[in-house]
Amino acid sequence: MISTFFINPFSQEAKQIVKAKGDLNKIIEEDERLINIIEYTSGQRLDDDSKIPGSLWELSIKRIEWYLEKKGHRRYQPGYYRFLFNSQIAKFDVITFHILAQAIGAKFNPNSRESRIFIESEGEIVKERLLRVEHQVRDDIISKILNELLDSEKPHWIQLEKLLENRRIKLTELILKDGKAILDKSAPKRIQQIINSIRENIIPALIMQKTQEYLYKVNEMAAKIEPHPILVELANEIQKRISREFFIPKKTKPGTIKASKLDFDAFPPCIKNTIKGVKAGNRNDAIVLLLTSFISYARLYPAVFKERKPHKVSDFDPTLNITLNEILPLIYEAADNCEPPLFQDDPQEKLNITAKLGFGLHETPRLENEGESKWYTPMSCEKIKIHLPILCKPDNLCEKIQNPLTYYNRKRWQKRKEEGDRDIPRSNSRR
Repeated sequence: MISTFFINPFSQEAKQIVKAKGDLNKIIEEDERLINIIEYTSGQRLDDDSKIPGSLWELSIKRIEWYLEKKGHRRYQPGYYRFLFNSQIAKFDVITFHILAQAIGAKFNPNSRESRIFIESEGEIVKERLLRVEHQVRDDIISKILNELLDSEKPHWIQLEKLLENRRIKLTELILKDGKAILDKSAPKRIQQIINSIRENIIPALIMQKTQEYLYKVNEMAAKIEPHPILVELANEIQKRISREFFIPKKTKPGTIKASKLDFDAFPPCIKNTIKGVKAGNRNDAIVLLLTSFISYARLYPAVFKERKPHKVSDFDPTLNITLNEILPLIYEAADNCEPPLFQDDPQEKLNITAKLGFGLHETPRLENEGESKWYTPMSCEKIKIHLPILCKPDNLCEKIQNPLTYYNRKRWQKRKEEGDRDIPRSNSRR
């Protein structure tokens, strides 16, 4: 039967395996046993040697690559990652989980993009592995894991408090009796299907939560003890791989819209008018709804309407350096240009600006708050005409587009074309 540590890397058995591994320097050494398991994994594609991890180091990287590709940042080819769901790889896999946690926790802030992606990837791997457990043993495996994580299949809801705080589960998704969450098979048959769903969904949530707490502990220790050079090197490699997924290389394919420093000359009339200053009555919508979304996407993710993939600000600005030093100063300057200055009589709008960037109602964006709200995309031209007609002074180019961000991308393309540079092709978006 499948070992629980293949799904739960925090079990006692998992910890013993990791402890027995010992020398970190050996994680870069090729391991024939690992290669052999992968080669004999059912459905595993073997036509590309670069896709086959031969060491714990390479397996660590493949874990992250799998998640990034599966989430759609690249063309996902599941056949290259079948080995991740072969339980024979369990001992190697649990070691790589802890290596990754140590490397990422030591190098990056627990709320960083890298930490978030690692936590999410672990949750996704756990979900996939649970789904692949044979039906006849699934209940038994789930019960064992719940007891490992919670010491009970009827935990008091307070034990799940952190899951609720971090929105990994909702209280309304649980079935409670006398303050305890019912996760075992003692419930009436009429609700057993609901209980089964809760049991399967809560395990990835619990492991994600424990992974987050683990990263915090490692990060605290790294402030006191210098991490092993191998871990630092691995963390740097993980950062490169993640950045490669989010940032477009210099040599781009036709049709790519690259992020770059803001080009003020390419701003549409409505944005230029907003920056000059808006009078009372239109200030709030102009600054908070229109300008904040436009400036942030124009600087960080101008291809949003072409690629149509949801992202967070930190995916493109991991340290928030661009957001704090380029994006917000421009928005705040425009707010000060208003008549009267926006924050002078409405300081609450600073919080709303932060919220529109996806960081919740806070004075300034912080990584730990990201995800509390949505990163809003720019208003359409139609909405601007309705809600902010005073700013809408269309020129000839405006007639051909439906969103100020599309105007910006097209204007940049025209400027480059006139200069003899075709690096930024015309967007095919009609938004």
